[in-house]
Amino acid sequence: MKSWDWESGKRFIADIGEWKTTYPYVEEPYISPDGETIAAIVKTEDEEFTVCVNNKPWENAFDKLWYLRFSPDCRLTAIVSVDSEWTIAIDDELWENRFDFVWNTQFSPTGESILIAAQSERKYFAVMNDQPWENRFLHITDLHLSSDGQHAAGVVQTIPTKEGDLACFQQGSFSIAVNGDIWDRRFVNLWNPVFSHDNHHVAAESRITLHDYTIAVDGIIWDKTFSCVWTPQFSPVDGTVTAPVSINGKWFLAQNSEVIWEKPFVQLWHHAYSLDGKNIAAIVAPQFGKWTIAVNEIPWKVTFIDLVTDMIFSPDGNHVACLGKTNDKWFIAVDGIVWKDSFDRAWEPVFSPDSRRIAVKVQKDDKYFIVLDGQKCLDDFEAVWEPVFSPDSNHILIRAIEQGKYYRIII
Repeated sequence: MKSWDWESGKRFIADIGEWKTTYPYVEEPYISPDGETIAAIVKTEDEEFTVCVNNKPWENAFDKLWYLRFSPDCRLTAIVSVDSEWTIAIDDELWENRFDFVWNTQFSPTGESILIAAQSERKYFAVMNDQPWENRFLHITDLHLSSDGQHAAGVVQTIPTKEGDLACFQQGSFSIAVNGDIWDRRFVNLWNPVFSHDNHHVAAESRITLHDYTIAVDGIIWDKTFSCVWTPQFSPVDGTVTAPVSINGKWFLAQNSEVIWEKPFVQLWHHAYSLDGKNIAAIVAPQFGKWTIAVNEIPWKVTFIDLVTDMIFSPDGNHVACLGKTNDKWFIAVDGIVWKDSFDRAWEPVFSPDSRRIAVKVQKDDKYFIVLDGQKCLDDFEAVWEPVFSPDSNHILIRAIEQGKYYRIII
């Protein structure tokens, strides 16, 4: 990001309104993280699909093309069909391997690694950087990529189960595959595998009987079981595992099967650590139909009726922001204080690297704009993407469309 153009000003990139006169079909546009590129899937006069990038089409055209996405390092990827087989195209270059179907493109934080789920000959597996897993399975879900981009984990079915075969189902037919190698233990169900911060361990929600749930770490379950659990997390400090657990109809936060947040909640989930590991926050319901954030077990006083989502820690770990919804209106809350305006829609808050500023993409009355520290930033746009702060926190990149034209704006 330090190499990006952070000079203040408004720069025209492309007139996407012209694309609709050039091509018979144009899908929604996508913007590169640095704001330098706008791209969209288009259909050619020959009834084929390609990608238009800053007014120029890719040289290759395909039977079908979907799931257009930019990687964090600004490479443009798409899932494409070539002669009824599927693969990934990256900046108009194809992977060598072909599959019966692929989906769910994922990127490592730096963008160097790309992961997809794939199916061939009715078997399911993962493919990382064009290298398929050697082992293949009856089913795969919840595929996740490690932060270093070197490992992938997913829930896989290892034993076939016939419809209505309850005995086989209860014995367990699912496990976790890490880089294609499965855990020794089988489970009735598993969900949401997560990697430790050193990427050497994996934890997941697990169901070990029809009625008993717990957390499994590298295939070893916690000592205690619960009536339900939610997604675990690894501590950045010591690698211990925490997870929300349900006991007698109430929710608590547990660490290695022992309750550490003793205050009961009607619901507790989506917990997260600050980067330094000193603080834990979670989305909670202190009472039925009232949602808020709890930080280190202490809930905010403000509550929302519909939901709370997109909780995020500031980089220094001292602040928490989220979105709250009440009576179909969206609000932005920071450290328990709600910004004064409400919106028809809002997206995940973005902290500046120095943790002093917050910017949010919002929608109101069919117009999109950026709110900075509670104040509207610039005018309305036809479309706008999530804001990006410069590494020194002194500038904001705004990627927006005005009157059919895409602009890259630095303020």
